[in-house]
Amino acid sequence: MRCVSRLVQLFDGLTDLLTSCQGVRKPNTTLDGEGIEAAIEGEKLLKRVRRGWMWNQFFLQEEYTGSDYQYIGKLQSDQDHGNGLVKYVLSGEGAGTIFVIDENNGDLHATRRLDREEKSFYILRATVVNKRTGQKLEPETEFTVKLHDINDNEPHFSKEVYTGSVPERSDIGTSVIQVTATDADDSMYGNSAKLVYSISQGHPYFSVDPNTGVIRTALGPGDMDREQREHYQVVIEAKDMAGQRGGLTGTTVVNITLTDVNDNPPRFTQSIYQFRVPESSKSGSPVGRIQATDRDIGRNAEMYFTIVSGDGMDMFDISADKDTQEGVITVSKPLDFEKKPSYTVEIQVQNTQVDPRFMSSGSKDMATVRIAVEDVDEPPLFDKASYLMEVKEDAAVGVAVGSVSAMDPDGARSMVKYSIDRRTDMDRVFNVHPGNGSVFLLRSLDREEAAWHNITVTATEYNNPRQSSHVPVYIRLLDINDNAPTFATTYETFVCEKTKAGQRIQTVSAIDADEPSTGHKFFFSLAPEVPHRSNFTVRDNGDNTAGILTRRASYSRLHQSVYLVPVVITDGDYPMQSTTGTLTVRVCTCDREGNMELCNAEALSSSPGLSTGALIAILLCAIILLMIVVLFTALKRQRKQEPLIISKEDVRDNVVSYNDEGGGEEDTQAFDIGALRHPDASLSSHFQKGAKVLNIYFWEWELMDVEM
Repeated sequence: MRCVSRLVQLFDGLTDLLTSCQGVRKPNTTLDGEGIEAAIEGEKLLKRVRRGWMWNQFFLQEEYTGSDYQYIGKLQSDQDHGNGLVKYVLSGEGAGTIFVIDENNGDLHATRRLDREEKSFYILRATVVNKRTGQKLEPETEFTVKLHDINDNEPHFSKEVYTGSVPERSDIGTSVIQVTATDADDSMYGNSAKLVYSISQGHPYFSVDPNTGVIRTALGPGDMDREQREHYQVVIEAKDMAGQRGGLTGTTVVNITLTDVNDNPPRFTQSIYQFRVPESSKSGSPVGRIQATDRDIGRNAEMYFTIVSGDGMDMFDISADKDTQEGVITVSKPLDFEKKPSYTVEIQVQNTQVDPRFMSSGSKDMATVRIAVEDVDEPPLFDKASYLMEVKEDAAVGVAVGSVSAMDPDGARSMVKYSIDRRTDMDRVFNVHPGNGSVFLLRSLDREEAAWHNITVTATEYNNPRQSSHVPVYIRLLDINDNAPTFATTYETFVCEKTKAGQRIQTVSAIDADEPSTGHKFFFSLAPEVPHRSNFTVRDNGDNTAGILTRRASYSRLHQSVYLVPVVITDGDYPMQSTTGTLTVRVCTCDREGNMELCNAEALSSSPGLSTGALIAILLCAIILLMIVVLFTALKRQRKQEPLIISKEDVRDNVVSYNDEGGGEEDTQAFDIGALRHPDASLSSHFQKGAKVLNIYFWEWELMDVEM
């Protein structure tokens, strides 16, 4: 019998000698120095329970297909003396369902088929108890049941379909893509999960590394041409059991595409092209298209065209149409049939990106293009694309501003007449001589109204009026100093009653409608009519502004509430122009800091949003309304004082019969005809009466205030 001994040092200083054997286990012997003899007898041992199990691990084959329960092993305790007094009890993972134990003899069985890939081991616990008393005879002990793996799982690739690419004309052994497969079987036990890769479809173009699954090219550059074949489908097989016979396999599909490289130069579809173009074609007008093809795709097929030689290199341009890969020939300069009726150019086509590896087959192609110029009847041609003319704004009517010139470019040299497109000169300010193209004035000018005039002059052939051309003429009016400067705005300010002499109360500036070439220069001064000892003075700042300064130390609002300061503004141009602007200064009561506290109604009305005139109008309206109310009240009181009894004579004198055909004495006595003839005098008398009543009313009101 094979035994294994372990020496375990206990905490109490005792040494236990544990002996594990396969078979029947004998009681352990404890040595404590002087108690060896008692240990031999066995009955005087320390009262301590010992584990007497003969196991700690079992193995079970997965996927068992037998009809009976699968035997795992036997649990045996040294407390079992074969007398049937002990019972084995099982607990833990699957106890009673997956695993069962014979309680009499400790035989352990599995009740169902198990899969290691679902669960590779189970942890169980077992103990023995006395059948009669149910008392545990030994402590509960843990053991493991491990499943032995069998090759029951085939390899699986991470993808059902792989997609890879490799440049065409790649060298042999160029890596394309790596495929990966896994096997659910135990990789630590046997070869069930050891995989080997092989290629079952895709020869002879590709190969696969049997260990890594890396797919590589198997043919040389000359055999892997995208223009001949672009797509390949490769089937890769993974086999377990290290590829041995009987192993399980899994497959995957790999779609491989050859990507394009620039291994083909562009080629013209023909060597000679012929086109015709009218001589009237404008710059940029198309002449024709030449076509070149390239077997490559994408950026490798992009090409550009150049004119490399010929007598039309300066007359024509060529560019590539990226959508059609055609060369578009266009006119770059005006053509003239009379000067040159035909041109020949050599055009070269080349890829925009060239791969040096494939330069041996050539990267360019050449073609000849012949272009014939067609003669057409052309309109007159101006000698300039546009004209710029200048004239002073005070020029007299009829003065020539400038001239335009055009001629017939055809061989016939037809006569040309000139006219102005009146849609560009609605006010008929200018005219043009029909024969010589001289532009002159029809009306006087004013630069301040319009500084520029843009007109269009038309040149038409006498023999063919349908042939005409147009040219823009820009006329700039030169400024003369014909406007006097004025204040930049209406200036109103105030001065405190208790001010100091020489204090600045306002800064003024000026504007001028003229625009001198050297810029504006304004001078400010008091008007000559101002008395020598005026209340205010003007100080020119020299920067086109001036300051208004006080000349007195104090002002009285009661003595004079408003001052008008006339300021002369003079410009510095020739001829010199000047004007007088008036500055309004109101006298106000101010606090110690110089802030306005009290002014008359007009000064207080200088708040933003309403001008002085508007506020005066509002004030007048308020006074008129007040007068109407007072008049109405006075008239009402006067009517109450009239007697209620009116004499018959008064009634008779005021009754008028409108049936009379002519006026009589009674009519003239009843009405004042003069009042009708002079309504203004009548209205004036009424207003005078109303004023008297108003004065009486105010006088009575003052008496009432005195009495109160």
